[in-house]
Amino acid sequence: METVTDSREQAYAVLKADAEKIRQLIEVQMKNLTMPQCPLYEEVLDTQMFGLSREIDFAIRLNLIDEQAGKHIMNELERKLSALHDRTVNQ
Repeated sequence: METVTDSREQAYAVLKADAEKIRQLIEVQMKNLTMPQCPLYEEVLDTQMFGLSREIDFAIRLNLIDEQAGKHIMNELERKLSALHDRTVNQ
């Protein structure tokens, strides 16, 4: 049972780390490359978010995380990105 718990904790940590990488990528892009209204920005964001959602779905199907934990990761990232977007636009 300890191995299952360790695997679940590790899966959750990996997904959280991937979400943080997306946040950092978008933050760098917003600061240095393009504005949020740019189609390139939107495409990168959509692609990264879709990829993370697929990772989360896969982890859910393997019973490594539950659906609520997956939703929490996505919601948390969306809140962070929204705050980042607002901060950048209002500068």
